[in-house]
Amino acid sequence: MTTPSKLKYTVPGMSDTDAERVVTLLQSRLNASNDLHLTLKHVHWNVVGPHFISVHEMLDPQVDAVRGFADDLAERIATLGGSPVGTPGKLVEARTWEEYSLGRATTQEHLGALDLVYQGVISDYRDGIKELDELDLVTQDMFIAQTEQLELFHWFIRAHLEDKGGNLSTTGASSEKDAAAAAGEG
Repeated sequence: MTTPSKLKYTVPGMSDTDAERVVTLLQSRLNASNDLHLTLKHVHWNVVGPHFISVHEMLDPQVDAVRGFADDLAERIATLGGSPVGTPGKLVEARTWEEYSLGRATTQEHLGALDLVYQGVISDYRDGIKELDELDLVTQDMFIAQTEQLELFHWFIRAHLEDKGGNLSTTGASSEKDAAAAAGEG
């Protein structure tokens, strides 16, 4: 993870130590948002099958929203006196998750894999929300708003993976490939 350099200043009422930790949390979500919007666009370009157009068009608003999240996160880092890092090499160096594993695949396979991607991103946001409760309520509010949107997008994905009894085809999958295979069978 890219750690912030010593801040020269931060916002009034926040200690430098707290600001440095908040910047680290923000940078983590900036990396995740940049990765997620590129992954969503990758899926948009590589999805095939009978439900192609509906999934293809469902993803564009998600891409746009997540790109906006990245901009908001980067601006918050700068507001706190940090320097946001958005270069591809630093993102890859800092990320704690694996590269998206599917190329050209059916809508169901991609949606199954995206179910796991969203689970990871949302879980990390929720961990940040808990930690920010003691550090910075302004940044926490941003994380909460972004999480609400991510959970909505995740629901859109899961609606394609759910049977009429409410069971997800991806339940128990531990990798994107496993989730894609399970969703493709449904």
